[in-house]
Amino acid sequence: MVDPSNNESSATYFILIGLPGWEEAQFWLAFPLCSLYLIAVLGNLTIIYIVRTEHSLHEPMYIFLCMLSGLDILISTSSMPKMMAIFWFNSTVIQFDACLLQMFAIHSLSGMESTVLLAMAFDRYVAICHPLRHATVLTLPRITKIGMAAVVRGTALMAPLPIFIKRLPFCHSNILSHSYCLHQDVMKLACADIRVNIIYGLIVIISAIGLDSLLISLSYLLILKTVLGLTREAQAKAFGTCVSHVCAVFIFYVPFIGLSMVHRFGKRRDSLLPIIMANIYLLVPPVLNPVVYGVKTKEIRQRILRLFHVTTHTSDP
Repeated sequence: MVDPSNNESSATYFILIGLPGWEEAQFWLAFPLCSLYLIAVLGNLTIIYIVRTEHSLHEPMYIFLCMLSGLDILISTSSMPKMMAIFWFNSTVIQFDACLLQMFAIHSLSGMESTVLLAMAFDRYVAICHPLRHATVLTLPRITKIGMAAVVRGTALMAPLPIFIKRLPFCHSNILSHSYCLHQDVMKLACADIRVNIIYGLIVIISAIGLDSLLISLSYLLILKTVLGLTREAQAKAFGTCVSHVCAVFIFYVPFIGLSMVHRFGKRRDSLLPIIMANIYLLVPPVLNPVVYGVKTKEIRQRILRLFHVTTHTSDP
């Protein structure tokens, strides 16, 4: 990657180390990770299939859920195949352009998922605080526009990322501390001033994750204010429709914020903590979201049980 006779050089490839100190165990750890990845893909595909085929579920909450499931599949798929190749085949080399593409995909898809979670919070706010206006506010064309806005926003926020990375010279190590490419990890290898990258990263986090989490919190404060004025039965019903989304919000934001804090304030690059948190961030939400919505949402749970019953019944001789 680097010519030692030069002070500065451009990267041509990076080395992904997987789990340092666990090289012998990585082969066996790949099996449960692969199983979790397959569960995530099948679980989210099941959610999409059920909502698509059940006309009664063609409502804003479930359409946004389909968007969330689709993004979960894409986020996990952007990193897990390469991670499996590292663990099983010791395929640790990743070309610079491939690293850049993976980095852009992970960060832009995360921004899109944050926007969808915000849209789901807005849906719950309108449904509970202004139920008579829900059908007119969240129409199918408007939901489509929200989905397109999520894609445009996530892409636009990450559009400068390739430029900021390609301008950096790399003249020391080409070994990344994760199993996939992250902006925070790559920029630390540069032998130049990375203040522009740091400022850019902070702007993205504040304008996307920070703003979205603030608006989601505000929407639930307004929901809580409305719900407390209802009867106990109505309160239970209202809270029941919000539980799944609240769980999805915590599942997404807690690992993301934790990973960002470790990268910004952690001192040791060889620590396992940020590596484990990075793997949790990309794999756990896609696995847990279908489980949470399948267990907590009555309509989804009933359709899953019905689908399972039909499958087992038709397979009987």
